[in-house]
Amino acid sequence: MRKLLDAAAAEFGEKGFHDASISGITRRAGTALGSFYTYFESKEALFQALVRDMSVRVKQNAAQGVAQLGEGSHPALAVEEAAFTAFLGFVRDHKEIYRIIDESEFVDPQSYRRHYESTAQRILERLTHGAQAGEFRGDLDEAHAWAIMGMNVFLGLRFAVWSDDRPVDEIAAIARSVLTRGIARSGAQD
Repeated sequence: MRKLLDAAAAEFGEKGFHDASISGITRRAGTALGSFYTYFESKEALFQALVRDMSVRVKQNAAQGVAQLGEGSHPALAVEEAAFTAFLGFVRDHKEIYRIIDESEFVDPQSYRRHYESTAQRILERLTHGAQAGEFRGDLDEAHAWAIMGMNVFLGLRFAVWSDDRPVDEIAAIARSVLTRGIARSGAQD
């Protein structure tokens, strides 16, 4: 099944959902057409499974990035930076994720929504943990998580999908500085 999911990512990423074909996917996977139907009943079912798989892989990659910080507790901003750095690295290796997730809005709106809602929930959990540790403001809520996710998504688009002309660590440090200091000048008024 992994071979079919990887082949589907390449096929959908290159051709889009409508122009991708089951025969093209099985050809890329090096499997027989009949084996496709052992796992999936249709191209739509495979696409849904692929969106779920990519969402899980983003989650796992972010968790691995945080785990690389080592055992014990770490500053909440370091955790956010590590998760974002891992996300950028994943996107650089899997640029097709943007096309696939974007197309899921029209092909499978439930998967599209679930992907973003679960991502925002994970960010909110990290923010809540940071607030409980006294490192983040206590008034952070779901909207803050969505704002951070929006920043992450568009930085990924620009600096991982469209171009990888700047080091991942540099972009992650900029994102961290936005979270740390915001963008207002000292003494600026509302």
